[in-house]
Amino acid sequence: MEPEEELEHLALAAKISGIEAEVVLPKGREITTPQMQIHYLDWGTSGCRPIVFLHGAALNAHTWDVVCLALRQQYHCHAMDQRGHGESAWAEDGDYSGDAHRGDIEALVDHLGLDRFVLVGHSMGGFNAFNYAFHHSHRLAALVLVDAGPSMLAKGARRIFDFVSQTAELDSLDEVIQKAIEFNPRRDPRLLRRSLLHNFRQNASGKWARKTDLRMWHGNRDREAERKQLEERFRQAARINCPTLIVQGSLSDVFTSEDAQKLANEFRDGHYAQVGEAGHTVQGDNPRAFAHVLGQFLGGVLQDEASRPS
Repeated sequence: MEPEEELEHLALAAKISGIEAEVVLPKGREITTPQMQIHYLDWGTSGCRPIVFLHGAALNAHTWDVVCLALRQQYHCHAMDQRGHGESAWAEDGDYSGDAHRGDIEALVDHLGLDRFVLVGHSMGGFNAFNYAFHHSHRLAALVLVDAGPSMLAKGARRIFDFVSQTAELDSLDEVIQKAIEFNPRRDPRLLRRSLLHNFRQNASGKWARKTDLRMWHGNRDREAERKQLEERFRQAARINCPTLIVQGSLSDVFTSEDAQKLANEFRDGHYAQVGEAGHTVQGDNPRAFAHVLGQFLGGVLQDEASRPS
């Protein structure tokens, strides 16, 4: 999209969400490591507390656009395209393990020189955020996991997997839009045509294909061993020493409020919040309410941090 089209799209998204904010576009930036080329969106406001946002599987950094727009006056927001998604590179060796994702986050954090920052992750991004925090919580001011936890419902997860697989490549953008509406009727059709351009590209055959490397789901690596390792780390959640918020969408078919509250209690300083009128993709379904919940949580825990003696 041209910048004028993106501004128009973002202004409409903010209006539909009920968010009043100056509408600006983020800066697209890249870093290159020996293993990966990583793209991220920088929403500016240098000098403010940094927040790094991690999207869910088959999404991209733009899933956080309206949330970042709502928060950018108070926080310096960075939204990352994780490997195999959006404008970041695909892994040549097909490595989409938790450790590979953690290495990418470490590279971005080091590149930006972040310390005492906030890490927010949705779904797959939530698992990656947790994995980073498991190793580096001393660098975090707070951790936020959005509709993500070790007891996610298989039925809801399967519905997402089937939708992504069925929309890997389609004949037209109109067909993509129709299937997206069927999958999530809460999304406004006026926004879908342009927002989906961040997730699909037209290939040489004229068809529309996902920018997501689906090898991360269809690959041969040992997913069962990694799942068990992640579950074991969640059982040790108390070792994470930063305030942690577990956010659950009230209409989610992937993560229940009971499981979210139970998970929050596993952390040393765990908190729980539910966002109404939102399914699994909380930040997309109700960005205004999510931004309010996140801002309220951070306002409390960061104030507590500032008042503690150094």
